[in-house]
Amino acid sequence: MIERERNSAGTVPVFGSNGVVGFHDAALTNGPTIIIGRKGTVGAVHYSSVPCWPIDTTYFVTAIDPQLLRFKYYALKTLGLESMNEDSAVPGLNRKAAHARALRVPEEPVQRAIAHILGTLDDKIDLNRRMNETLEEMARALFKSWFVDFDPVRAKMEGRWRRGESRPGMPAELYDLFPDRLVPSELGEIPAGWGVRTVGEVAKESRESVQPQAIESGTPYIALEHMPKRRLALSDWGIADKVSSNKFRFTQDDILFGKLRPYFHKVGIAPLEGVCSTDIVVVSPASDGWFGFVLGHLSSNAFVDYTDATSTGTRMPRTKWRDMARYKIALPDRALAEAFTIRIQPWVKRIVSAIHESRTLAAQRDVLLPRLISGELRLPDTDELAKIAG
Repeated sequence: MIERERNSAGTVPVFGSNGVVGFHDAALTNGPTIIIGRKGTVGAVHYSSVPCWPIDTTYFVTAIDPQLLRFKYYALKTLGLESMNEDSAVPGLNRKAAHARALRVPEEPVQRAIAHILGTLDDKIDLNRRMNETLEEMARALFKSWFVDFDPVRAKMEGRWRRGESRPGMPAELYDLFPDRLVPSELGEIPAGWGVRTVGEVAKESRESVQPQAIESGTPYIALEHMPKRRLALSDWGIADKVSSNKFRFTQDDILFGKLRPYFHKVGIAPLEGVCSTDIVVVSPASDGWFGFVLGHLSSNAFVDYTDATSTGTRMPRTKWRDMARYKIALPDRALAEAFTIRIQPWVKRIVSAIHESRTLAAQRDVLLPRLISGELRLPDTDELAKIAG
């Protein structure tokens, strides 16, 4: 599925062998399109329902009928294309060898039914992802309004927000929590009564190290490769059964910050308990009420830029909590920070809930996929289908 980021290069996704690698202002295909990794991530199969631009490390397939094309997408995923030529000095997917793979192709009505069943699961997963992106954007926008641009304070100063009134993002009951003027500070103008403090005064690092032999079987494991760029929702993780070095333990709702090459902007909310790479800083608020405020700062562009500038190491720059904790901020009253946390907490819970639902749906899809494509599970077997699909 497509990661819907936006940048100055355009909004048409550019597909490489490992998925979306950027955006362009024009499309090579009008969609839907199947994209197959030819070099690089050999044999990876991707699907785009929207216009896209596959680059020259891929093969791509289009068709007029989107439902039949989607069946082909699912069928291709069962062929094990990723294992072809993997022992070659320069691994690549040979078109003729791929064409020679045997594939069961049922009648068109069955193809459409299979595409509908599996597509329904994938569409719900994609809907959850897009909902999470929207919730993240809402949380970032509200944080910026309250604690960076100081919009409520400016609205009071200019007479646009009066006692007893509500404005977008500024409920009437919060009126008394915001000052009515800005004052000079070393950070520039900040609300009156707020102090210039540091992140370390409202957040703390957790360095609970755990050795491999002490990690229980099946424990979730998050490494840097599991963390998407510029996304708070951490929807991917592995299992720690094969780790061979010490890791850090984290709990649900801890904030995980990728300290290796911090410019990659890998910052997210832990959706469960587990262990993580030691190239990840585990951060929690000094108290629950500061959660939203801490999350807003640690995931901001300004903070990531600061960690990048203060990181050490030429080829593999890393930031340290000691430096992260020194980042200066305009600190509001605790009551206002708690009000912000209360506002975004339901959004965070919905994000985490959607992550777990999507993983369940993906597991169901992965069970159904090979059985439907191979014919082991036939569509008339409605009772068994219902049992597997939940």
